[in-house]
Amino acid sequence: MKILLLGSGGREHAFAWKLRQSSLCEQLYIAPGNAGTASLGENVALKDTDFPGIASFIKENKVDMVVVGPEAPLAAGIRDFLEADAELSHLHIVGPGKTGAQLESSKDFSKQFMLQYEVPTATAKTFTEETLAEGEAFIDSMPTPIVLKADGLAAGKGVIITPDRADAKEQLRTMLGGQFGEASKKVLIEQFLDGIEVSVFVLTDGENYVILPEAKDYKRIGEGDTGLNTGGMGAVSPVAFADDVFMEKVETKVVQPTLAGLQMEDISYKGFIFIGLMNVGGEPYVIEYNVRMGDPETQVVLPRLKGDLVAAFASLKDGTLHSVDLDVVDQTATTVVMVSGGYPGSYPKGLPISGLEGVEGPTVFHAGTAEKDDHVVTNGGRVLAITGLGNSIQEALDQSYAGVNAISWEEMYHRKDIGQDLLARKG
Repeated sequence: MKILLLGSGGREHAFAWKLRQSSLCEQLYIAPGNAGTASLGENVALKDTDFPGIASFIKENKVDMVVVGPEAPLAAGIRDFLEADAELSHLHIVGPGKTGAQLESSKDFSKQFMLQYEVPTATAKTFTEETLAEGEAFIDSMPTPIVLKADGLAAGKGVIITPDRADAKEQLRTMLGGQFGEASKKVLIEQFLDGIEVSVFVLTDGENYVILPEAKDYKRIGEGDTGLNTGGMGAVSPVAFADDVFMEKVETKVVQPTLAGLQMEDISYKGFIFIGLMNVGGEPYVIEYNVRMGDPETQVVLPRLKGDLVAAFASLKDGTLHSVDLDVVDQTATTVVMVSGGYPGSYPKGLPISGLEGVEGPTVFHAGTAEKDDHVVTNGGRVLAITGLGNSIQEALDQSYAGVNAISWEEMYHRKDIGQDLLARKG
């Protein structure tokens, strides 16, 4: 198969790495890709939201499969666009259509969906600028802390948690006033759930499904989970507290009702569902849905899969996912994200990266990188994710940090405590 992978981050490098392991992968294109994906296939100078350009490229290069990495093209309807082209009826597309993508692109849609199909979730109501006074009154009725969520896509920055009602009202006014543009034209005010977070990933053809290895990620920039939220500073899989009893509850109370709801709504869904969960006293509550794999969770989930990912993706088109074996290795994967100084605020680009050639043991997944004058340079906030695989979390972490310590660039930063909370719980 000739495969086109859309995206440019660490998630996409991990996908490229896994796809190339399949004997079914004849040729791999990545649009636009990064310095890491360039070693696994051909990077293509196309934006992942350039739908006409993507369609032309597919036709010219006789592409058989499109794997959509990030959420933006899914929310904008890339599947619908490609399926509307009669010349592309043969195409295998991994990712839902625009209607299904509302599970991520609209917090209000996803919340109403959960309530309709009795998926356990926090209490919440949605408000607009016209109903600001009602929103403020609702804040007064809520226990603290209070969670505010922009309805639309806000690059991972549209969630605010505050312990103070007065601050919550100010934040609500700011968000509805255009803090996140169109994304915060509507804002959800939500009950705070006190528990332990875990991410669960499902691959589905709309009827059949496979639950992939769960993961825990680390969003805050500072050690001890302090400071600003980021796209993710590291991840670990598996997660000890997501035991068989808990995961059975996840399957019966969350995964199965979610898929049944999609079928009831007549939403054709072929791709990934990322379920952000809170373990509250042993019970799963859904914080959010995403309609693609997470980053950096993909960098710890895919290394634990033994099966043929291309075969699994190909099965989505005709609904035969049940016939594909995606076994999981009984090892732990950890990844540590190396970021540019200043992230998640402003940061420089184009800084030369040293030490990549000396890394042995862990897998280096590129995120924000580019090539300049035959040298790999920084090209984003999150630059690299260093993934270790071991028979214990400590062994995997030792690999990850050995790789981190071998690589450097000016003002590089990483968290030194990834996985330490899980080690402490285990102890």
